[in-house]
Amino acid sequence: MKFAQLKSLPLLLMFALLLVGCSGEAEKVVEKPAPVHIESGDECHVCGMAITRFPGPKGEVITEKEQTVHKFCSTRDMFAWVLQPENVMRKHTLYVHDMSQTEWASPDDTALIDAREAVYVIGSERKGAMGQTMASFSTEAAAHDFMKEYGGEMLRYDAITLEHLNTEMPMGDMHGDMHSDMHGEMKH
Repeated sequence: MKFAQLKSLPLLLMFALLLVGCSGEAEKVVEKPAPVHIESGDECHVCGMAITRFPGPKGEVITEKEQTVHKFCSTRDMFAWVLQPENVMRKHTLYVHDMSQTEWASPDDTALIDAREAVYVIGSERKGAMGQTMASFSTEAAAHDFMKEYGGEMLRYDAITLEHLNTEMPMGDMHGDMHSDMHGEMKH
């Protein structure tokens, strides 16, 4: 009987290793890819313009399955691509510049943040590539400071629609009553 038990031991060990291997796969946490630096020769995935020749925040999308990097000359162009019906439900990794951490004229790629967690100011006086753009910030406080100087309306990622991209947003003055109205409209 001991021989039969020893004979089945390797089989039991293999089965145990297989179970551990399977459970390890199920528990594996998928890390999001790191942002990719925007180089001087890179062109916008939407309009083909040289990305680094223009001011304002830029964007990039890393596709989930292929891990292909699409770079954009502005946050507006990035949203124009992301909000297309064939892209809107996908779980791509998205990055934008935190404009509270970098210069408007030439954003530094060390200031790239998760676009889904950013706060956006749309309709400000500041222009990017293609004119009107959305200033991106890591905090509401930074977005409010920007709006005090340049106007605009604050929106969260999930609140931005194609309509915001297709129309010029009214210039907002964030003093007085408008501040409380805006804050109440924000999605969290």
